[in-house]
Amino acid sequence: MRRHAALAIGRIEATAGTPLLVELLADVDSTVQEEAAFALGLLGDPEAVPPLRDRALALLRSPGTAGTEAATALAMIGGSEASRAFDEFLTQSLSGLESGAAPAIAVRAVGEAWRLGAAAPVATLRRLAALEAPEVRRRAIYSLARLRAPDAGGVLLNATNDTDGRIRAVAVQALTAAFADSANLGRAAVGQVVSRLTDDEDAGVRIQALRALATYGDPELTGSALDHLGDPDVNARVQAVAALGRLGGNGARAGLLEAERDRVFAIRREALLGLSRLDRATAIRRAAAWITDSDWQLRASGAAALGVLSGDTAIAWLERLLGDADGRVAAAALTALSRADSSWARELAPELLSHLDPVVRALAANAVRDAPSPTDIAALVEAYARAQRDPVPDARIAVVEALGAVAALGPTPAYTVEDRFLSRFPTCDDYLVRRSAERHLSVAARRWGPAYPTATGRDIDDYRAIARSLLLPAERNGTLPSLLLDTERGAIVIALYAADAPMTVNALLELVNRGYFDGTSWHRVVPDFVVQGGDPRGDGWGGPGFAQRDEVNRRRYETGTVGMALSGPDTGGSQFFIALASQPHLDGTYTVFGVVQEGMEVLRRTTQGDRIRTVRRR
Repeated sequence: MRRHAALAIGRIEATAGTPLLVELLADVDSTVQEEAAFALGLLGDPEAVPPLRDRALALLRSPGTAGTEAATALAMIGGSEASRAFDEFLTQSLSGLESGAAPAIAVRAVGEAWRLGAAAPVATLRRLAALEAPEVRRRAIYSLARLRAPDAGGVLLNATNDTDGRIRAVAVQALTAAFADSANLGRAAVGQVVSRLTDDEDAGVRIQALRALATYGDPELTGSALDHLGDPDVNARVQAVAALGRLGGNGARAGLLEAERDRVFAIRREALLGLSRLDRATAIRRAAAWITDSDWQLRASGAAALGVLSGDTAIAWLERLLGDADGRVAAAALTALSRADSSWARELAPELLSHLDPVVRALAANAVRDAPSPTDIAALVEAYARAQRDPVPDARIAVVEALGAVAALGPTPAYTVEDRFLSRFPTCDDYLVRRSAERHLSVAARRWGPAYPTATGRDIDDYRAIARSLLLPAERNGTLPSLLLDTERGAIVIALYAADAPMTVNALLELVNRGYFDGTSWHRVVPDFVVQGGDPRGDGWGGPGFAQRDEVNRRRYETGTVGMALSGPDTGGSQFFIALASQPHLDGTYTVFGVVQEGMEVLRRTTQGDRIRTVRRR
């Protein structure tokens, strides 16, 4: 009870609970101590720095004592005092880290140092990056790579020769052209190092090297990308095609034309985008075929290519695509038009505020927000009225932001917004919209009230039922529910952390029982980073019609970790993602609710657009 209560204080960001959590740092139970430290990190209250420092130093003097969260919490709080405490802690840990006898909290601290930003102890991290201990070395290089510290350039270059593939991948990911310039390493020399790593035996290293290679825009490096158009790893091929479109040079156009005929959608899409950057005439001809295809994904991708191309022909075709029967294509067209000609997109925005598709209306409202005018107040109010029936809140939120931008123009438009909008909508039940009003439209926030606390629609019996069915079995017996995902690439088994995220798991299982995920796709795949699914629209904008509160917990984003996708705090719904490699920068931000038990090799073969046939409880 104390452990869960401590975590709850952190989750609801109740800084009044800081003294209670500080007391729990000395609790008789070590799991309570850890949860209290983690919760203090979530609160970000500088008042917690001294007791967290004392806790960290005490653990440093007791090598046999478990505990790591005090170090993470200090890094999450940040600020000058936390940075001094962190530096003091790492300095006292050096001998143990170098001898391999350091307690777990010292090792954890090395990998959390990046959170301190400009105040991070870069010199200490450089020293630790040269150690034999692989775990300490990996964490030090990860922190340096996240920091992009210019004086860490030499260390990151050396790390590309490490025996650990994950270290090589992290290091080469940081070696972009911009970093090479900032670190005065010599762009050409670093580019050659990155080029060499495209031939690494580890697919993750090859993927990260090809991604970094694309930033150099140097045709002399094109051969490295061409060599991997036939890579045995499908996502390395995707990344090679993407790199070609950025590098240009001899053979790039021919390689992209060949890739545009590939059977894999993700490869074809990257090829078309690459042609749009390198060969306007060919890209226009190919885009014409894409935007008239019967498959909405091809038409939407064609629209994205037109946005890269710009010019009169592309803009005219995009304007025509705004009338596509599929709202997903119209949304892609408006996004592309905003890129190609933002002024013309703004001209069309008032009319598009009445579009049938909620995403198109949200994008149109965003265009108004960026160039507000009092003449659009009536159209925005009508758009908000239409959005009351939307399954997702994006249009409602976007309209509130746009109205806020109009109201900020002066007293007269502010009065008009209040008169026309709030007389029609004096209340608001959606806490996400109320939260937007708190930030952008204060007159609405005063009328509607605060975003929190929210009405959950549940009573105590609902929570007890979830506790009995999910939380208690996991807490007492370690019994976790699991899911079987049947995908076109193979089967994936996911165990659900019911004790760590019971509300999230419960909502997910309810959707599974409805067959909600059947026939959906992996709509977002970033090689060697994440695969993302759970969107019924298939374009990244869809959701189940409700928002789920965050249940951030101490689980870490390692390979196979399953998390809830967000567009801001407490916005989770049905979209989830799976980490393809360790991603520590996601820790403590996105709800972890599961882990892949079987099928990681399936996920590594997955590309954007691949189908999820069914999801069933196992």
